[in-house]
Amino acid sequence: MADTKNAELNPRTHGYEFFGPLGTLFITISVPATTYALYFGCSEHSGGCPPPVATLWPSAKLSLQSLDFWKSLWDQQAAVVYLAWYLWCVVCWLVLPGDWVEGTTMRDGTKKKYKINAFSTFLLTMGIVAGVITRFGPQSFTYIYEHWVGLVTASVLMAIFQALYCYISSYLGNKLLALGGNTGNPIYDFFIGRELNPSIGSFDIKSFNELRPGLILWALIDISMACEQAVRRGGKVTDITDSMWLVILFQLLYVADGLYNEPAIFTTMDITTDGFGFMLAIGDLAWVPFVYSLQARYLVFKQVELGPIHTALIVLVNFTGYWVFRSANGEKNDFRNGKNPKNLKTLTTQRGTKLLIEGWWGMCRHPNYLGDLLMALAWSLPTGFETPVTYFYVSYFLVLLMHRQYRDDENCEKKYGDDWHKYKQLVPYRIFPYIY
Repeated sequence: MADTKNAELNPRTHGYEFFGPLGTLFITISVPATTYALYFGCSEHSGGCPPPVATLWPSAKLSLQSLDFWKSLWDQQAAVVYLAWYLWCVVCWLVLPGDWVEGTTMRDGTKKKYKINAFSTFLLTMGIVAGVITRFGPQSFTYIYEHWVGLVTASVLMAIFQALYCYISSYLGNKLLALGGNTGNPIYDFFIGRELNPSIGSFDIKSFNELRPGLILWALIDISMACEQAVRRGGKVTDITDSMWLVILFQLLYVADGLYNEPAIFTTMDITTDGFGFMLAIGDLAWVPFVYSLQARYLVFKQVELGPIHTALIVLVNFTGYWVFRSANGEKNDFRNGKNPKNLKTLTTQRGTKLLIEGWWGMCRHPNYLGDLLMALAWSLPTGFETPVTYFYVSYFLVLLMHRQYRDDENCEKKYGDDWHKYKQLVPYRIFPYIY
């Protein structure tokens, strides 16, 4: 009886995303490789951003064939520092006070409880860092720039370890599996995530990684890049360029906003639908902090002075994006929590649920993505136009959000049927109003 109930609750997944096992294997390899490539392809140590085309492939080929190159990716001290950082985040989750809130109802009828103290962790960490820099100067916080590669390696190894642990533990006991990660193919399920909510006691691994170690580390990396630039330009915080200040302030605002609004993530697809596998582990722990901070790292060795006019224009782009992002998410979160303070029009579905068809969500199906993309553009604009590499994040993010929109459309069509087609007629644009 128990096996029958478990089979009904955790049906076998039919169909693949990301072109199946071969596609997920390719992504599993290419995401860490791209993280390294963005360093070696945009670094003062490798000859520029990017290095001269004539030397790019010969140099890369020589490095990949060298045992010394592969050994250089490992930095024992950086690995210890990274592990200490991760443990610091765990200790803060455990020790700092925070409310326990319920997530959405899962298909087994239960609701997980999550401890809300990510923003407190961020404030405490930022306070300590500010104290260190104030007391000992910017030179005291340049470690991340100096040990970049070793820290990347440590984060990749942590992601591999966590994904393996969660995949193996998903077979132990009666776990609630992700509907999309139970194909029986180990390569695919390892990548997608087999268990929906892997936990150790009340410690939820997925939601913890979503906000704390990678997102806060992104802020620390940016600050470290600013400190490295300050040291090179005279050693004072006032020596930092206006372009670096913009990147730092924009990205810290984004991080702080995400952490402050921690409960909002519990209704996202990552939490409610996706399992925790290598896809989320490598994204949370390595990709977010070390790829999203590319602009700040570039400005260390390619210092740009914008001037007041260009600064003002870039600020306008960023805060327009932030306004769209926050306003749209505010409407959505209010609506999902049973509130409709603006009295926005809705479409009632045959399921008895409602879909917003007015306000930001009447302009397009994902206005929050539009705000996200405008902010991403503003983060890259301070680097100027000498290289396309610093605009990698905007390009990648556009592809990512278009793919997420496609996945969301598929899920909603299965969920709402004909009502979803009615909704698409009422809200025809996906991300960009009147364009796409």
